[in-house]
Amino acid sequence: MQTTLDTIVAFEGKGLHTGAFASVVVRPAPADHGIVFRRTDVTDHADVSALWSNVIVSPLNTRIENAAGTKVSTIEHIMAALAGCGIHNALIEVSGPEVPILDGSAAEFVEGFMRAGVRTMSAPLRVIEVLKPVTVTVGGATATLTPADTLHIEFEIDFADRAIGHQEKHLNMSNGAFVRELCDSRTFCRSSDVDAMRAQGLALGGTLENAVVVDGAEVLSPGGLRHRDEAVRHKMLDALGDLYTAGAPILGRYTGQKAGHAVTNALLRALFDDPDAWGWAVADAATAARLPGAGIRWSDLPAVA
Repeated sequence: MQTTLDTIVAFEGKGLHTGAFASVVVRPAPADHGIVFRRTDVTDHADVSALWSNVIVSPLNTRIENAAGTKVSTIEHIMAALAGCGIHNALIEVSGPEVPILDGSAAEFVEGFMRAGVRTMSAPLRVIEVLKPVTVTVGGATATLTPADTLHIEFEIDFADRAIGHQEKHLNMSNGAFVRELCDSRTFCRSSDVDAMRAQGLALGGTLENAVVVDGAEVLSPGGLRHRDEAVRHKMLDALGDLYTAGAPILGRYTGQKAGHAVTNALLRALFDDPDAWGWAVADAATAARLPGAGIRWSDLPAVA
């Protein structure tokens, strides 16, 4: 069955790229509502559905925009938390143009959703089945979806900085794997990129406390890494959030090689452009038990949250 939050939950903080303070209130929503963002600082046309078709190309984050031009940026971490907690319907009120970055991971969102509780609704849940392989390549990055009976995410990255280097990881996303393995992994960048990003008006709210910054073999952020392979784990977190803009849970294997937000969105567009590549299915009990949010427990939540 579909789910929503049992009660409201609130977050606040700075946006990673704008540096602007924003508050977020996540409210329960009715069945078939989906995930919708509402700009509370906008008078008209304030609602933007978190759907792949509303994603616009933007560097280093996922941004959605409605037909009237209302935008909400950096939605990927809260979307990953919603997917990882198995929440299908929510109204997310944001007081500004960007969702707060918090500590750079999804852990605080996950903890908030778990405290609010998840309520099962009376409406059946539909899922998206990947029926045949779909691949996109943009520059040197590739992403693929292939059929599977649950969601798998497999990712590979390769950076010159020795603090990151070559990393690869594969997870079956069922049985609380997102909460346990990925949700506390933070966004990251190289120190050499910081000045360039700020010259483009990006990363204005970035600090060593809300991002992992590396310089060669050195991790500049206090406390170092939360996981030896925190970088690839965060890329998987991002992928889960971006895949959730499909509008429903996906049954399929996602494989990313050096992929980012734009590549994952291009993959969803390619999937939905091919009617033979996907289909709807009503989730039975066995399918629902394999979805990312099924069976999560407080003991799955990392201590950092």
